[in-house]
Amino acid sequence: MPPRASKRKSAPPNSSSVTSSDGRSVSSKAKIKGLEKIDRLFNTYANSSLGMIDPEGIEALCSDLGVDYTDVRILMLAWKLKAEKQGYFTQDEWQTGLKALGVDSLSKLKKALSDLEKEVEKPSNYEDFYTYAFRYCLTEEKQKSVDIESICELLNLVLGVQFRPQIDSLIEYLKVQNDYKVINSDQWINFLRFCKEHLKSVLAARMKKN
Repeated sequence: MPPRASKRKSAPPNSSSVTSSDGRSVSSKAKIKGLEKIDRLFNTYANSSLGMIDPEGIEALCSDLGVDYTDVRILMLAWKLKAEKQGYFTQDEWQTGLKALGVDSLSKLKKALSDLEKEVEKPSNYEDFYTYAFRYCLTEEKQKSVDIESICELLNLVLGVQFRPQIDSLIEYLKVQNDYKVINSDQWINFLRFCKEHLKSVLAARMKKN
């Protein structure tokens, strides 16, 4: 660090008050530049006729990120973007989500995926993500339930790592039973509660044995 030119104390310059030769604040120009980079990245994958990133664009994005289209981290990205329609990212969703992640390039987005996993794993975020995962599968207007096949895939994707034995048993049951053709949001939430309670029971039983 260079020595001070004077012993006299002075307030540090406010970044918003520092201006460039064209009169714009430095911080304002940096924000604009960052948003332009985010938009350029968006346009790389967007369908120009739709004005949004469609399923084909998401597949291309996944390929460049080196992750599978069905990777749970892509669902986590959709959650962070607050994407409303499955398989599509609007420009507004993209801008808001990437700014929240502090990302403006493909390399930064690739690195951010691991941080996103940690963010979702926090108890305060996980139930929100889990609930979002169900809503994301509602592809039709006024749709309130999801078919059993899709639910089994979703359960495996979002809960399989944490609750593998319980989810394997649950999926096996859902595939052979004939009482339910679809699952609604309340049942979906109850699956998570069931897994948590079952895990508590297993751990409690192990502690008693020890």
